[in-house]
Amino acid sequence: MVRANGAVSLRELARVVQTSEVTVRRDVRALEAEGLLDRRHGGAVLPGGFTRESGFPQKSHLATAEKTAIADLAAGFVEEGEAVVVGAGTTTQELARRLARVPGLTVVTNSLLVAQALAHANRVEVVMTGGTLRGSNYALVGSGAEQSLQGLRVSRAFLSGSGLTAERGLSTSNMLSASVDRALVQAAAEVVVLADHTKLGTDTMFQTVPTDVITRLVTDEPPAQDDRALTELQALADQGVQIAVAGPGAGSGPAGGEGGGSSGAGRQAGRLGSSAPRAGSGEDGLPLPGPRRNPHAQGPGGAAQLRSAAALPEQQTGGGRVADLAPRRR
Repeated sequence: MVRANGAVSLRELARVVQTSEVTVRRDVRALEAEGLLDRRHGGAVLPGGFTRESGFPQKSHLATAEKTAIADLAAGFVEEGEAVVVGAGTTTQELARRLARVPGLTVVTNSLLVAQALAHANRVEVVMTGGTLRGSNYALVGSGAEQSLQGLRVSRAFLSGSGLTAERGLSTSNMLSASVDRALVQAAAEVVVLADHTKLGTDTMFQTVPTDVITRLVTDEPPAQDDRALTELQALADQGVQIAVAGPGAGSGPAGGEGGGSSGAGRQAGRLGSSAPRAGSGEDGLPLPGPRRNPHAQGPGGAAQLRSAAALPEQQTGGGRVADLAPRRR
């Protein structure tokens, strides 16, 4: 399956061979020892290390249910009439399909797949960057893409990547993609990262968004036994990243229904961050891109500890939930 698709998830392997993920994980570890594949969090890929990047067909087979749930929840953060940036990726493509329901929206993107998902949306304006086409992920990159973003101002950027760690933030395996993503971030007042749990704790070659610039992370709930993902979530929360966890039923919630971002998760997401102007705000009241605010804020009664996915303090937000992960006391 790895040779055919370039990548495969443990969950999919367990379903195909009708056994547990624990058994699959053991066998994948043995295959890695023989040099036949590289393990990745929640799956496996063809050998290649930091420099290898799977193409779109391979990525589209990984964590599909998780990406759908993340997109449903993330769409709830977008309000009618807003202007946003959406980067390239399979998760952001899923988000774009849901943004097609938000009236009066303006979407700036360097992704042909995002533009295609919005092409026939009623009352949604799509603005594409220039640049050179990367066939592996259908994204426009290079100096043309970066120059077209100069002077642009939007409320928020939605980005994905190949890996996310508390130490380095969001990263990708391709230098050209990383450079355009950094330009997208500079155009936005806040940065929302969309990353399923298989990317948590994974570090790749080129940093795109440092942790102190990430405002929100929208992710799915890691398995209870996935200690690395759970630890990484807590570490991100400790550094001030606001965490939103999409539940398994996100597709049926308000964020995934008609009416777009003005209902469901969009309203409930106030716990993720205040819309009031912060220090360093521009004239429009939107915070300028840069390091975030108050990374050591504590909730009532002290800091919450991230123990397991089931123990995450939560607030229901349509089909997803907002994880109230407070920074640990220093």
